[in-house]
Amino acid sequence: MPRARRCLLRPALAALSLGLLLSTAQADTTLFSADGYRIGLYRSPTPDQLQGATLIDTPALQALLNQSPRPVLIDVYRRQWLQGQFIEDQPHENLPGSHWLANTGDGDLTPAWQDYFSRNLKSLTGGDPTQPLVFYCRSDCWLSWNAVKRAATMGYKTLYWYRDGLDAWQAANLPVSPARPEPFP
Repeated sequence: MPRARRCLLRPALAALSLGLLLSTAQADTTLFSADGYRIGLYRSPTPDQLQGATLIDTPALQALLNQSPRPVLIDVYRRQWLQGQFIEDQPHENLPGSHWLANTGDGDLTPAWQDYFSRNLKSLTGGDPTQPLVFYCRSDCWLSWNAVKRAATMGYKTLYWYRDGLDAWQAANLPVSPARPEPFP
């Protein structure tokens, strides 16, 4: 390629690179709330750590389930909420013994949903902030990441994030149970 043409391409490539970099940075700022909760693209790759929680895989969860005190399993998978009720559009299954706190992994919770989350955690733990809690959803799902972060902010101390969730459990051919969300409100 002639030198003059290469010189013309360099500024154009630099401008294109800068534009891509800025648009990526701008997109990242819109994915998280001011409080640091993921508010968009919930089904996308998740990080491999979460401050305040222990990341666990299926064998680690199975070991935890055989310990005392037994952890409380909390599924935060979303369920459509319309006119004051959950819409049962598709059957949902979760790990046996789980409590389904639907929609509590959203990045922005209304006061009513925050109260639902808080009230259920208090009930499930008997008010003990050291009661082990395992949060999960599906693989590549930020909802459980948000829920763990929210529980840590509320003062819960023994938190586990089953990052690959129901998908990993089913891939290991482990049993699941039909699920219904805990009643709201």
